[in-house]
Amino acid sequence: MDFALSDEQTAIFDMAYAFGQEHIAPNAQKWEKNESIPKELWPQIAELGFGGLYVSEDAGGSGLSRLDATLVFEALSMACPSVAAFLSIHNMCAKMLDNFASEELKARIMPDVLSMSTVLSYCLTEPGSGSDAAALKTKCERTNEGYRLNGTKAFISGGGYSDAYVTMVRTSDDGAAGVSTVYVEDGTKGLSFGGLEDKMGWRSQPTAQVQFDNCDIPAGNLVGEEGKGFKYAMMGLDGGRLNISACSLGAAQTALNATLQYMGERQAFGKPIDQFQGLQFRLADMEIELQAARTFLRHAAWKLDTGAPDATKFCAMAKKFVTEAGSKIVDQCLQLHGGYGYLADYGIEKLVRDLRVHQILEGTNEIMRVIVARDMLKNR
Repeated sequence: MDFALSDEQTAIFDMAYAFGQEHIAPNAQKWEKNESIPKELWPQIAELGFGGLYVSEDAGGSGLSRLDATLVFEALSMACPSVAAFLSIHNMCAKMLDNFASEELKARIMPDVLSMSTVLSYCLTEPGSGSDAAALKTKCERTNEGYRLNGTKAFISGGGYSDAYVTMVRTSDDGAAGVSTVYVEDGTKGLSFGGLEDKMGWRSQPTAQVQFDNCDIPAGNLVGEEGKGFKYAMMGLDGGRLNISACSLGAAQTALNATLQYMGERQAFGKPIDQFQGLQFRLADMEIELQAARTFLRHAAWKLDTGAPDATKFCAMAKKFVTEAGSKIVDQCLQLHGGYGYLADYGIEKLVRDLRVHQILEGTNEIMRVIVARDMLKNR
């Protein structure tokens, strides 16, 4: 097995890293305080081809592999995991549209999606259905002109900020088989939003409820076939789990780099604190765990790219392992910074807050264990 990145993959990582360090990292603290990412950032990112990372080249996307995409998110999250994760959501939606939307719908919306003049949000979770996503209740009823939506989505990144919402809705009472996917554009009559959520982390991402009150959309805004929406949503989550893992990985690497620098400068008892063997062991443990997480993530991405039958299991395992490793590492980095780590100026406490949610979204880490256990029992 060849674990080395190709020259092209190295160039992809370097391009994303350079953009993040120039355009995102210097502004991350300010955007967090403002609780919003400037809209003008997204077209700049799209110029690099990042508005449709794994949208097919025939449709105008970059046609990258899932492994390639994890390199982009790892590199961008070294500047800010909140911004990188928001880009992941947009790309998950873009891929769903590329795969399943009608040719007419794609012709109308995809150019703006790929240029990121249209920013997308993903609407699955509801106030009463999180891990049990198939229990969603947002109704979608046929009308003479199309569909009428009624219901509420919760914890939506980009709620009230994005330009369109890829939304899972109920078109029949037939459990998961009664779920469909629709495309709802901002400004549609009957579409409204709750107030901004006051969150622990990811504070630069506006997050709010998305509400539908007799919200009418044209029939052409149905994505794919009625009753297939839950399948579409779940297919998107494997890649989303890899991306959010990559965001944990990049942030943890940034924290570890900063900690190495800090420990070489911080003096205690007459010498730099990186000269104490007990603290050196902690650095070594973090490096080992970080490299194990990186290898595991790339293996899972390779599985998804090659269509391996156990790809979903590996994506779930990687998501559980990498997000927990990332949180553990940034927490240890805060500890090694001492009191300074607790101050916003050093940026470590932001990473601790941002990474905590990675164990919850894209399927909680408890659900990741369920996926793995079910696969083990099925194949014993």
